[in-house]
Amino acid sequence: MTASLASPPPPSSAVVALPGRRRIGGLSLAAALVALCVALPIVSVATNMLSTGTGDTWGHLAATVLPEYIGATLWLCAGVGTLAALVGVGAAWLVTHFDFPLRRSFEWALVLPLAMPAYVMAYAYTDLLQFAGPLQGWLRATMGWTRADYWFPDVRTLGGAVVMFTFVLYPYVFMLARSAFMERGVAVMEAGRSLGLSPWQSFLRVSLPMARPAVAAGVALVLMETLADYGTVSYFAVQTFTTGIYRVWFSLGDRVAAAQLAMCLLGFVVLLLALERQSRGAARFHGGGLRRQPTRGAPLSGWRAALAVALCALPIGIGFLLPAGVLLHMAVTEGDAQFGSRFWTLAGHSVMVSGLTAALAVALALLVAYARRLEPRPLTRAAHWAAGLGYALPGSVIAVGLLIPLARLDNALAQWLQASFGWQTGLLFTGTVAALVFACLVRFMTAALQTVDSALYRVTPHMDDAARSLGLSPSRTLRRVHLPLMRRGLLTAGLLVFIDVMKELPATLVMRPFNFDTLATQAYTLASDERLAEASTATIAIVVVGLLPLIVLCRQIASERR
Repeated sequence: MTASLASPPPPSSAVVALPGRRRIGGLSLAAALVALCVALPIVSVATNMLSTGTGDTWGHLAATVLPEYIGATLWLCAGVGTLAALVGVGAAWLVTHFDFPLRRSFEWALVLPLAMPAYVMAYAYTDLLQFAGPLQGWLRATMGWTRADYWFPDVRTLGGAVVMFTFVLYPYVFMLARSAFMERGVAVMEAGRSLGLSPWQSFLRVSLPMARPAVAAGVALVLMETLADYGTVSYFAVQTFTTGIYRVWFSLGDRVAAAQLAMCLLGFVVLLLALERQSRGAARFHGGGLRRQPTRGAPLSGWRAALAVALCALPIGIGFLLPAGVLLHMAVTEGDAQFGSRFWTLAGHSVMVSGLTAALAVALALLVAYARRLEPRPLTRAAHWAAGLGYALPGSVIAVGLLIPLARLDNALAQWLQASFGWQTGLLFTGTVAALVFACLVRFMTAALQTVDSALYRVTPHMDDAARSLGLSPSRTLRRVHLPLMRRGLLTAGLLVFIDVMKELPATLVMRPFNFDTLATQAYTLASDERLAEASTATIAIVVVGLLPLIVLCRQIASERR
């Protein structure tokens, strides 16, 4: 649920340089080590891409399915990016510039679909819309139709995947566009009125161009989440690079071909980041001299107010209320035969992995952020930048990039222990939860780093000066001064990472130890076997846990109007 691509550069007043320090300190080296661990998957994938495979797998892929992977991925990105921008920007414009019934409720309710993972939404709509589902069954019973008497769209297609991703991920665009509209709300409306523009003309000619960098950043986030998804595209049989990586890795057993596909997927991500950065660089708008709070908005009444309410309620209903209702109905009426000890075991696995990852992510993010604050040299700045790269890496790329070097390390260590001491240790890394935690840490450390940065920036540098004048070392200053002031920010960072790991599917499917399932993998496995009712309990648990950070986020959104 990270809401930006990279942490904003700290203000100059937030950097505290220790006088007289010229050599590289231990804190800087530790931050650089963290950055190297995050960059390990990229290095591994790039290295193995140049290796020689066990066969002509890549040639076979290029001649058969690679064009389909490229075409499906491009169409998926084009459809999701366009629709998410339309829904997100339209909803943000309505709740920012107009006043109509339930507007204040829509301001926070439009964020709720973020709690619904795309693959969970896909399971719910498949059960609702399939031929044996309740909707088509009701139509046949009511109208007296047979299968040959009517046509009904198939949700498990590329178009269905586009709709699923759109109504789950549009809140990224909504939040960033709404923030951009609010920053310049009063000035834009006054300027538009002075020029004789209608609200629609003011939106197209003034508001939208000024919000373009924020909209581009939101769309880039949406597309990166789309490229990283595996559960939805696999369940809908959409052949993208992500499904191809898993097929080559598990079915063909060719790590080199899997690394080559992973590098192609990473190329898509790099292209998205480059386009987003170019968009931001081409259009810079500063609102420092504008009034922050927007006006109440133009009042709407009659059919216009009803239309605004319907347009805002539609994405909430499609993206959250309807799928949540379907899952809840399945859990209550049909039940989950595995609910009980099995469910609590899966929940325990999910909580354990999420808790360990969250604790490590907060600790390492604090180390990297504090190192840049104390020693603002190129090494710590580069380490801070590299430590935030993980969010741009799809889970499948991280899994491939970590499994290859960890497997080699496991084999070398096992051979050495066997030869030196006669110990048969087996797999020490790839066969344990450590590898899974490592992968999730690389993937979601960005969320923790951005939140910790924000909390650390709010601590004035004068606090550091006062602590040094009292003879406190940097470590004691962190423990006795910064940590008490950053307690709320650290808790928020840990919560965000915890929720993201609970929902993570691609990396978990590959990196988990044998016979180690989580709520996410259990839901995917049961849904793949068309046992949607049994998957409902696990999916509802994931959604409920995902609501926790959204409650905090919605409270912040509501407070912005006060």
